[in-house]
Amino acid sequence: MKTSSFNQPAHDILIFRRWGRKSYSSFLTLKRTIAISVLSVVYFLSTPVISLAIEQDTTEIKMEYDLDEIEVNAQRTPALYSQVARMVSVIERKEIEAAPVQSVQDLLEYIAGVDVRQRGPEGVQADISIRGGTFDQILVLLNGINITDPQTGHHNLNLPVSLAQIDRIEVLEGPAARVYGPNAFSGAINIVTRQAENSELGAVGTVGSFGYFDGNITSHLKSAKWGHTIGVGLKKSDGYADNTDFRDVNGFYSNRFRNQKGTFRFQLGASNKGFGANSFYTPMYPDQYEATQTLFTSIRWESSGRFHFSPAVYYRRHQDRFELFRDDPASWYTGHNYHLTNVYGANLNTWTQWKPGKTALGVEFRSQNILSNVLGKDLDEPQKVPGEDAFFTMSDQQNTWSAFLEHTVFFNNWTFTAGVLANSVSDSGLGVNFFPGFDVSCRVTNKLRLYGSYNTSLRMPTFTDLYYKGPANIGNPDLKPETSETLEGGIKLYHLFFRGHFVIFYRKGHDIIDWTKSDETEIWQPRNLTELTSVGTEVQFEARLQKKLGDYYPNLQVSYLFNKVEKLESDYISRYVLDNLKHKFVGSVSQKLLKNLTLNLQVVFQDREGTYLKYEDTLPAGEAEYQPFWEFDGKLSYKLNNFTFFASVNNLFDVAYNDIENVVQPGRWFKTGVSYQLNIKQ
Repeated sequence: MKTSSFNQPAHDILIFRRWGRKSYSSFLTLKRTIAISVLSVVYFLSTPVISLAIEQDTTEIKMEYDLDEIEVNAQRTPALYSQVARMVSVIERKEIEAAPVQSVQDLLEYIAGVDVRQRGPEGVQADISIRGGTFDQILVLLNGINITDPQTGHHNLNLPVSLAQIDRIEVLEGPAARVYGPNAFSGAINIVTRQAENSELGAVGTVGSFGYFDGNITSHLKSAKWGHTIGVGLKKSDGYADNTDFRDVNGFYSNRFRNQKGTFRFQLGASNKGFGANSFYTPMYPDQYEATQTLFTSIRWESSGRFHFSPAVYYRRHQDRFELFRDDPASWYTGHNYHLTNVYGANLNTWTQWKPGKTALGVEFRSQNILSNVLGKDLDEPQKVPGEDAFFTMSDQQNTWSAFLEHTVFFNNWTFTAGVLANSVSDSGLGVNFFPGFDVSCRVTNKLRLYGSYNTSLRMPTFTDLYYKGPANIGNPDLKPETSETLEGGIKLYHLFFRGHFVIFYRKGHDIIDWTKSDETEIWQPRNLTELTSVGTEVQFEARLQKKLGDYYPNLQVSYLFNKVEKLESDYISRYVLDNLKHKFVGSVSQKLLKNLTLNLQVVFQDREGTYLKYEDTLPAGEAEYQPFWEFDGKLSYKLNNFTFFASVNNLFDVAYNDIENVVQPGRWFKTGVSYQLNIKQ
């Protein structure tokens, strides 16, 4: 619920059903008694509810509270969002609906600290990285459950949900190993689907340029204790250029059961996607094609009471077929590449509040294996590829055990948190490794908070890093894990109408994995670079003029990232780790034109470091630099009763650009559609 200006006696209690998503939300309620029924976050570092009631105002206070209703989910423990001594960006449902995008990948473009390098548009395939990291260095979660792909980060966002079924996206910038375990190396992205708060039926249909169609139907059924959500979606296009067509079908179901003892959650999702992969992995063979299938399910229990227990189990299956030649294969071509990964996981987390502070501990086991005809070690006997006239001939498996311990102490306006992750990976020869971290935050005023943190992290090589063999690439089974140490500090500012943050970060990476070669005549092979440093800053400012001046004034937001990445002691040509964004600027304007008519404009500027070997007609044409570019998007929405009509345009000025080597992105793309929302009375 949102509350307006009111008087609050010293001993009154503010009761909220859910908590605001912004980094400033709980500033408004500090030193007030608060009762919260549902509260969780992507990162554990916060003053608990009990501690907020330690000091009470003795005078009557009048303040306007502006709290967006949202649950911010965690994998392990709850925390108050505003007191997290890290930078967490959240895109809410209202912002998702207003944005001129139709996919998670495009939406993430509007966060300055996130680098989205798209091969295929509209969720076909994109490499996501954070603060100069690589696409294999982030952890992706669906409703707090790890769905990261062990084969390659290229598949991390092969999601069983569409944008219409997503409630919000949370991005934790910086390492999170002591919370999520390995692979949360440079950050984590948590995708939270919509829950059945009321019974309703929704449908969205969109058509556009290049034979584009996107249709989704979602149903929410709510009873006293149960909530059910089911959604299906279909997205397809003829393609903006030769061999860029795609078709993506997904279905998702979730339920939630609540009683006095706690909350039970179940989710099940599947997707089937096929797409033309024009020059995705090498421009020497532009007629590539790929098909993927994803199945994911999980069960979680969250208990109530003083001692909170949250066990969870999950399973993810991903099948991939890659065709170097979609049609008319060369005479030397022996067949397609087939991969099947199975991931099983279980974790048990617990936390409690006691006199010395707040303590959390837990354990997690994750097993990931692969069957393939190009990745892994030789099988004793070939295994049939499901649904294909082919056989798997190779396999490999990794088992990971993790345990964590974390404690938070509160002292006046200060919050101190220290924690450690203990981690062991089977057959790695590394034994047990420890990754400590420390965070501190200080509330200077109700509108200003300072924070700092030090964290360490680990990432194991993917199966592709270790074993891949192709015309232009070869894996390296001798790779070591990469590790890092990160320092971060910043200021978070809140005012009712203005808010923002300023952050400085420094990361030192050891044995960083990158695909490299010593000269242009060699093929790409992953190696451990000796050392890599990243120094950067991020600034964001938002002016909510509609709150101050009225509905017909715009809301404005600007953010900027500067990041300098340098490598030491390496003469190799780098393919990924030095192609980071050095400068990124994001700006947005939301303007109400009429009572039910709203205009949303977005602009993104990117200046990328690094070079790539440019190809012309499948032949090398010399080294080229990535060119900086501006991209403008816009969306016009009109609401009429239960209907919302909209029209959008991406790349308004038809700018030619590429995020990855020789893969040129779409030009101007128009879309239009309608959504319908029906509330079902009970």
